[in-house]
Amino acid sequence: MTGPERGFLLLCCELSDGLRPLTLAQLRRLGALVRSQARDLRSAEELTEQSLLELGCDEALAARIAALLERGEALDEYLRLARSQGIVPLTVRSPAYPKRLRSVLGEAAPPVLFLRGDPALLQKVCVAAVGSRSLTPRGCAFAERAGRLAAQEGFVLVSGNARGADQRAQLSAYLAGGCYIAFVADSLAGHTPPERCLFVSELGWELPFSAARAHSRNRLIHALGELTLVTQTGASSGGTFSGTAENLRHGWSPVFVNDDGSPGAEALSRLGAKKLPLAQLQSVRALL
Repeated sequence: MTGPERGFLLLCCELSDGLRPLTLAQLRRLGALVRSQARDLRSAEELTEQSLLELGCDEALAARIAALLERGEALDEYLRLARSQGIVPLTVRSPAYPKRLRSVLGEAAPPVLFLRGDPALLQKVCVAAVGSRSLTPRGCAFAERAGRLAAQEGFVLVSGNARGADQRAQLSAYLAGGCYIAFVADSLAGHTPPERCLFVSELGWELPFSAARAHSRNRLIHALGELTLVTQTGASSGGTFSGTAENLRHGWSPVFVNDDGSPGAEALSRLGAKKLPLAQLQSVRALL
């Protein structure tokens, strides 16, 4: 692990020590200050409280960063426990960090990911599937076909492992001989991925579920996929709708929504999603 990679872990991981890690905005601010002074840091530990003040940090942020960088022993124990469960970290400075996340999200890309399973899947071409937890029969059929086609055509399915559409699509891809990546909104300790699959968590490997984490991981699903298939959604509410609407605003990936006649599908269509009847979902590659 390089010095900069360790620095990202120290600054961005929640280690249950009461210290709040930096937000993305604060991390971007720190990076801008370092670049403005043409500093070439071999290790983030070179940033002392005094040097941070000289760079232009305010006193409170400088003290907080310095404290975060001093918790090396806690980080080592955190990573040791992770490794004992087959969980490994990946930072935005790591060569294996998924290029698509970095290129699509830019500075909004997560600085730290934790992986459990096959990390090579992050380098493959992915197709995203999202949808409601409570599915209609048509929504269920769309999710299952999306997963099966992705597997048959050589794509890695990416989803969120939630009950309903996510798990239907993931299982369908797996049973068809394919692979899937699941961005989870809870602790990786509670997930053992099947062979040829990968579970991913943002910023920490043992963090509990929260609505904020579920919302945040949605952008990773939409951004990693070359396209996004929406199996079913409510209208103007819920994580599926809000995550897809955010995708459409930013243009992370093309969106195709199950044309089931629902208010949710109509609402997403008005925002720019392409309606796709189940009968016309015959090939993912053709949509690309």
